[in-house]
Amino acid sequence: MSAHIRPDLDAIPAYVAGRSHPDLVKLASNETTFPPLPSVAKAIAEAAELVNRYPDNAAIELRTAIAEFHGVAVENVAAGCGSVALCQELVQITCLAPTDEVVFAWRSFEAYPIVTQVAGAQAIHVPLDHDFAHDLDAIAAAITPNTRVVFVCNPNNPTGTAHGTAELVRFVDSVPAHVLVVLDEAYYEYLRLEDQPNGVEIGRTRPNVLVLRTFSKAYGLAGLRVGYAIGAPDVVTALMKVHIPFSVNRVAQAAAIASLEARHELLERTDAVVAERNRMRDALAAAGYRVADSHANFLWLPLGDHSAEYGAASAEAGVLVRPYGNDGVRITAGDPHENDLFLSFATDPAVVSRFLG
Repeated sequence: MSAHIRPDLDAIPAYVAGRSHPDLVKLASNETTFPPLPSVAKAIAEAAELVNRYPDNAAIELRTAIAEFHGVAVENVAAGCGSVALCQELVQITCLAPTDEVVFAWRSFEAYPIVTQVAGAQAIHVPLDHDFAHDLDAIAAAITPNTRVVFVCNPNNPTGTAHGTAELVRFVDSVPAHVLVVLDEAYYEYLRLEDQPNGVEIGRTRPNVLVLRTFSKAYGLAGLRVGYAIGAPDVVTALMKVHIPFSVNRVAQAAAIASLEARHELLERTDAVVAERNRMRDALAAAGYRVADSHANFLWLPLGDHSAEYGAASAEAGVLVRPYGNDGVRITAGDPHENDLFLSFATDPAVVSRFLG
């Protein structure tokens, strides 16, 4: 007789990461192709020599560095094993009853429904608008007395679409004060909007707004898993109560601190990524594709029922991309030669005819 397992877990899909293959170009996981800076690599090596000792469970030095960077108090900052861990912890601290609801756009970050169901809460999916962006009015309308958390992924993963400051402020101010609004800004550093939003500034005077950021994307630390939240002290205190002890390891903390110190050099790299993203977008649009207006380090092709087949064909051509069910395909902006290999596949007349008709 096997151990008793929660039967509702059968209905929860496992998180699916982008595929990897040593012989193929990987444009499936939104990773940066730049290696760590020498100063960051040095901090990693030095921290590795001390891995026989536990890390600082409260991550005081890291949280202090983040607080100074954003001009907030340490009490406003929580660190986590990637921002996805903080997503799960946020649902844990807000949802208790099976009738509690977590609202988010769909399609959006695929961890949202998973962490919601793991907590035993109800996931409320609100369809994206016709431009594959968050329909903020529809999200506001979906809030009920049972709503505990609203996730807004801006820029949205996997479509890359984003809203500016005025739209976000209008939305946030329409949400009841007791509902936690989580602005997930994992791809913030790739935003280039005239009305450039900054969740930290939006949340500075709104205690029901919390912002998520990560070191996995623009800072290039995806393999070390460290993210952070900025919010009201009572929310941060609650997060630290459900935080898995020592889950932000010593090497990750050291690398994140070193990355913040070198942030100007690291963030300059995002300009090259944005230029490649735009170059790819223009080439795909010229070939006849509909391409979502991405403000992240990837592009979204709404290929519908052809998505899985397109992903397989791209892999056969040497490039791994990320199909999402029957919705579309996400392509990371990689190095120019990697992007060229994908574009040579995607813009081939036979491929265009096959998938665009």
